[in-house]
Amino acid sequence: MSLFPLVRPLVFRLDAERAHRLSIAALKALPAANPPRFDPVLRRSLAGLDFPTPVGLAAGYDKDAEVFRQLLGLGWGHVEVGTLTPRPQPGNPKPRSFRLAEDRAAINRYGFNSCGQAAALPRLRGARKGLLGVNVGANKESPDRIADYATGVRAMAAVADYLTINISSPNTPGLRQLQDEGALRDLLAAVREARQPGGPPVFLKVAPDQGEEEPRQIVKAAIDHGIDALIVGNTTVSRPPLRSAHAGETGGLSGAPLKPLALATIKRFRAETGGALPLVGVGGIGSAEDAWERIRAGASLVQVYTAMVYEGPGLGRRIAQGLAERLRREGMTSIAEAVG
Repeated sequence: MSLFPLVRPLVFRLDAERAHRLSIAALKALPAANPPRFDPVLRRSLAGLDFPTPVGLAAGYDKDAEVFRQLLGLGWGHVEVGTLTPRPQPGNPKPRSFRLAEDRAAINRYGFNSCGQAAALPRLRGARKGLLGVNVGANKESPDRIADYATGVRAMAAVADYLTINISSPNTPGLRQLQDEGALRDLLAAVREARQPGGPPVFLKVAPDQGEEEPRQIVKAAIDHGIDALIVGNTTVSRPPLRSAHAGETGGLSGAPLKPLALATIKRFRAETGGALPLVGVGGIGSAEDAWERIRAGASLVQVYTAMVYEGPGLGRRIAQGLAERLRREGMTSIAEAVG
C-alpha cells in the first residue's frame, strides 16, 4: 500500500520546487532495491534495448542524476535523467515551478538548471539494474548550442543506455528554433559526427507545439541522420482553459490539460513515420488508460512526470500493471501488437 496519499497534503503545503527537492532527499535515503518482476507481455524492444515495461519516467524529475537507481527499483521501466548541460547553470530566477492542483497540472520555467555533465558523471558510473536515458541540452549563454549537444553526446555516451537530444523546452530562449529544418539538420549532422561506433542509441525530443509542416520535416531529418526514436513531446506554451490560481504563470504547461494536444501530436508523427521510426509518447499521461490510448495512437513507449506529483513514485508500476491487464483482456500477447 502506497504511503503517498497520507503525506501528499503535507507536501502540497510547500511550494512546488521545495517539495521536489524534498522528494529527491527522501528517495536518496532509500536503498536501491531490485526492480519488480513485470508481466512478460509488457516487454518492448526498441533501438536494440529490451524495455521490461513501456512505462518510463521522463526527464525533469531526476535532473542531476541523484536517485535514478531508487526510481528503477520502484518499478519504472526506464528512467531518463537530466536535462544535463555541458556546464553548470542555475536556470531561471525563482519562483519558477507552480503546482496547479485543481487542474492536475504544473507550469515550470526552470530553464535547464543543471549541475553540469562533469558533476553528474560520477553518479552515473557503476552498477545499476534497469535502463537509463541521459537527456542532454545546451547552456543558455552558449555561443554555439549545436556544439553543446555534440559535447553532451561525447561526454555521456559511456554511462547511458540511450541519449536524448532535447530541443523541446520552451524555457531557454531560442531553443525550439533548433526544430526549424535547416538548424535541425545542422544539429543532427553534428550529433551523428559526435557518436561513437557501438555507442548508445540517440533519441530526439521535440515539442508538442508544431506547425503544419514541422512533423514531416522533423521525421525526414531524423531518419536521414540516423536518429533511433522520437520523443513527442514536452510541456506546451499553449493554454487550454485552466482553473488554478497559477494559470497565468509563464512557462511550459504539463499534466492533464496537455493530454488532448499531446495525443493529437503523436498521431501526426505516427502518420508521418508510418511506423518506420519509433515514437515515445509524453504529456498528460496519468493512468493505464491514458498510456493505452497513446500506445494505440503509435507510441512504442510512454513517459510520465507530472502525474507522479499527484499520485506518487509508485505510479509507473501501477500503470504497467494496468496495461498488462488490458493486453490480456484484448487477447494480445505482447505490447508490440497494440502499437498504432
